[in-house]
Amino acid sequence: MAHAAPRSRAAIERSGTTDVFGARTHTAAKIAIPVLLGLVYGYWAAGNRRDAGPITGWNLLFGFLTALVFAVVLMALLALAPKLPREAHAVAWGAFAGAAVGFLFSQAGGSVLRSTALALAVAAGTTLLMFYRYYTHEPT
Repeated sequence: MAHAAPRSRAAIERSGTTDVFGARTHTAAKIAIPVLLGLVYGYWAAGNRRDAGPITGWNLLFGFLTALVFAVVLMALLALAPKLPREAHAVAWGAFAGAAVGFLFSQAGGSVLRSTALALAVAAGTTLLMFYRYYTHEPT
């Protein structure tokens, strides 16, 4: 069976791009991925809130509103955070991750103090991890 030969590294460097998908696919993904992640997050939050009880209309509304807020904030973060300096960029991702995890934990019945402590721990860890990534991958 005949297969297409892979492009050489020199050909890839000359073309300046290694994108497999086109611009239209990237544009669709910028919207589809946050929406899908938001739906998963909203379903998770609604499931935590109902605590194995019956699914009600209020529970569905809560899940969809949570999904909407999560998706909008994630889209805003993906659009605005790369324009920030690396320190603020890392703090923005840390704050987002900490708030998301703390909110889910609070919906599962965790106390305010434990939810806040968990959110701060996740935010600090994410901030350090993202700062390391941005610091080591910045263009020279």
